[in-house]
Amino acid sequence: MPYRAPLDDYNFLFDHVIGLNQVRETDRFEEATDDLTRAILTEAGKLCEEVMYPVQRAGDLTPSYLENGVVRTADGYADAFKAIAEGGWIGMSADPEFGGMGLPMAVTTAVNEMMSAACLSLQLAPLMSQGQIEALEHHASDAIKALYLPKLISGEWTGTMNLTEPQAGSDVGALSSKATDSGDGTFRVSGQKIYISWGDNDFTSNICHLVLARLPDAPSGTKGISLFLVPKRLPDENGEAGVANSLSVISLEHKMGLHGSPTCVMQYDEATGWLIGKEGGGMAAMFTMMNNARVGVGGQGIGAAEGAYQHALAYAIDRKQGLTSVTGGSGTIVDHADVRRMLLTMKADIFASRAIALSCAVAIDMGTATGRAEWKSRAAFLTPIAKAFGTDVGIEVANTAIQVHGGMGVIEETGIAQYARDVRVTAIYEGTNGIQAMDLVARKMMDGGEVANRIVDEIETHAEAARDRFPNMADDVWQACESLREATDWLTSEGDLNQRFAGAVPYLRAFARILGGHLHLTAALADSTAGKREKLARFYIKRLMPEYIGLLSHAQSGAEDLYAISVEEMAS
Repeated sequence: MPYRAPLDDYNFLFDHVIGLNQVRETDRFEEATDDLTRAILTEAGKLCEEVMYPVQRAGDLTPSYLENGVVRTADGYADAFKAIAEGGWIGMSADPEFGGMGLPMAVTTAVNEMMSAACLSLQLAPLMSQGQIEALEHHASDAIKALYLPKLISGEWTGTMNLTEPQAGSDVGALSSKATDSGDGTFRVSGQKIYISWGDNDFTSNICHLVLARLPDAPSGTKGISLFLVPKRLPDENGEAGVANSLSVISLEHKMGLHGSPTCVMQYDEATGWLIGKEGGGMAAMFTMMNNARVGVGGQGIGAAEGAYQHALAYAIDRKQGLTSVTGGSGTIVDHADVRRMLLTMKADIFASRAIALSCAVAIDMGTATGRAEWKSRAAFLTPIAKAFGTDVGIEVANTAIQVHGGMGVIEETGIAQYARDVRVTAIYEGTNGIQAMDLVARKMMDGGEVANRIVDEIETHAEAARDRFPNMADDVWQACESLREATDWLTSEGDLNQRFAGAVPYLRAFARILGGHLHLTAALADSTAGKREKLARFYIKRLMPEYIGLLSHAQSGAEDLYAISVEEMAS
């Protein structure tokens, strides 16, 4: 079945749930009117439905491959990327001075999610460029900005990030790539990087790599890491892609999914590069792009979930199998209670995770527009939740979609298994979901839980206001917040971080579950009739949100029992 962009959901969330109106009221984003954002979403939806989705299966069935040192992409990818670039979709939130649209991150997040639903492998290419654009905007010299940003924003050139090495994955500080000063304003960068998404392609004239490397005599660990811009081809005197730089693609990784997206092993042999930011400031510069990229990856998970759900729903509506006692049923498997349970779980979780991601994007926008610390701290707190919950939902929904298909779910011709294979890595890259949870209970709670409790206070206040219309749902959300507050206080009172880390993942999940209940309740309040928003909110709050009870118990169990069984006993 064809993909259909869920424009009604985005517009409803923008208008009634996530507070995009406050973003529009700022001087920075006053031009992002309701009419403009609706028009942008409509055009982006057409691109996803008519251009990107048609190449989804081609990328899976005819993967990118390496030929004589050059990556060859799947049929249709070049034309589809050209359409993305010509539509201005790469630079949606980029600075208008260099050709960007200057739109709120909330709008970019919605569009990126649609693109992920249509063709996740291809969407990775503009997402990588968007991250690089942001890093250069904040940390590059004026000369670098003037040369590179217009080409990255237009899609004439693409960007990547190069962090990981064979011995340095999540522990980036263990990297061994080196850089030496050439004495002419450039540096010579050497080393090998792995897992480089879209490290090469055959449809742009240049690929610009952001590479983490260590200067001579730099301290060990992350404090000694610097960031360098290393293009595939060196710009000539006219700023065009010129002679080849001293770098190459050694091989492509053989992956379980995302076959259309080339994941490269990159080799740098004294390649010419330019320092971005300060010496030793590589991690700070890289995290500028990684933080928003994490929201984008959460959106990838949600997009994959949307695509999988649409396929599963269409199959359930069409597939005749078995009889039920449902009055006035259709005679297809959508009448079966368990199939209905799976479909509603998928739909409710997609709405919750989408609302969380867009709420995080609104906080990013408000921090950008106002510079206020409370918005920036809120965005920082919500980012790991948006990333981890969005990708977990993507994986769970894709797996459930296979289950709805029954035996046909494991038959590749249906195409449903591709969603599960493609989305699985989203819980790993840009920081594993375990690392997101550890960040949440450690770095993001260095304030003693102030931001967490502020959000809990807001949810409780909102629930109290909702009691007149929806007393049962409101009470459930309010009681959940009290449990969340207790767990937050327990975590912040623990001086031993390992005690926090032992329950970090269930705590993050519980926080997301309760946030989802709050956002569903908000949607129900905005639904003036007894429509689908109220019915879906009731399903989520009564059936899915109660998961927080076990999760918060787990979160406060500490680490002792994790180490009670020895490694030898685990192996026996």
